[in-house]
Amino acid sequence: MDDLQGDYRRAGFGGDLGRGSRRALLLVDLVRAYLDPASPLYAGDTDPPALRACAALLDTARRHGVPVIHTRVELSPGGADGGLFARKVPALRVFEHGSAFADAPPSLAPAPGETVVTKQYASAFFGTSLASTLRVLGVDALVIGGASTSGCVRASAVDALQHGFVPLVVAEACLDRDPRPHQAALFDLGAKYAEVLALDEATALLGPGGL
Repeated sequence: MDDLQGDYRRAGFGGDLGRGSRRALLLVDLVRAYLDPASPLYAGDTDPPALRACAALLDTARRHGVPVIHTRVELSPGGADGGLFARKVPALRVFEHGSAFADAPPSLAPAPGETVVTKQYASAFFGTSLASTLRVLGVDALVIGGASTSGCVRASAVDALQHGFVPLVVAEACLDRDPRPHQAALFDLGAKYAEVLALDEATALLGPGGL
């Protein structure tokens, strides 16, 4: 990994995006579908470390008045509004309207007044008003955790960059079904699209000194 990091650095990847000056917390799709063994999307642990890390970030953001945005996937019956994404990943049918798999676990349940973005595709930005919401809030950076690292987290981070928001992806707060795509996605994000942070730094950024 050291050689790989060095090779990418020498080739001109991995510039520093900074940390932004006004951050929001974006929790991407860490819902029951990834935590329940009955779901085809089950990631192998009913209480994964990423869930606890997201809960810690959420608690810190709430205590210090940092804007919080949750995302959830909801498809119409039959999944037609999921388009080619639902065709490519048939397991997404677990997110059809009314499914309990689409709900957040209690520790991540949205509080009154917190924004919930409902989406049909991987990115939290695609087909949603998220970018406009963030601009009205004066946000310039997003602390990001959720599921899955190589899927919706990655897509949301890439689109955050493309919309002009610094993506701050929290490694310990991201969940995937296998460590290999998890690590590959974090490496790729850090090289090209985002800052990949440890939980301690992300928590500090959401605290009073980080505002």
